[in-house]
Amino acid sequence: MNCILYLHGFLSSPHSIKAQQTRAYLHNQQPDIEFICPELSNSPSELANQLNDLITQHPKMLNEGLRVIGSSMGGYLATWLVEQYGGRAVLINPAVKPFELLQGYLGEHENPYTNKRFVLRHDDIEHIRNFYQPELVNPQRYQVLLQTGDETLDYRQAAEHYKGVSMCIENGGDHSFVGYEDHLPDILRFLRG
Repeated sequence: MNCILYLHGFLSSPHSIKAQQTRAYLHNQQPDIEFICPELSNSPSELANQLNDLITQHPKMLNEGLRVIGSSMGGYLATWLVEQYGGRAVLINPAVKPFELLQGYLGEHENPYTNKRFVLRHDDIEHIRNFYQPELVNPQRYQVLLQTGDETLDYRQAAEHYKGVSMCIENGGDHSFVGYEDHLPDILRFLRG
């Protein structure tokens, strides 16, 4: 495994706590693994091209099979990538049907990490729906980490959607996934396959 792709969630960035914890862990424990963590576009219409371009620009990501960590919306996108390109993914409190949830987020937003302002429109919801993977071809390619105290997403939706995958459900916690850094050794073991 020569690189790991980290995909952050909606209204997040490469500067999120989990992204930084992952970067620091790899730097200290696995310096031979390149950490790739793009700033995902706030515009859903640009995401498919951005992700496909990322694969094209970093062909080594596919050399040994794609390895992805995705949080929340990033978990949703990671699922799409693995279903398209193969590989393995660890999903942290993943969004299952964000196109339903984001109906309540239409309008203007400011990303708290980047201070970039953007508007989420009705047609953006359809772009997000296009990433939906109703069934997983190879459930063994996924590991899902959930916390029951997630205040943003109902963990039961992910537990149902990803039924049959390697899954860890912890009582309590929140959407940020409390204690994430403690799971990094296991996350890397899973990604190595």
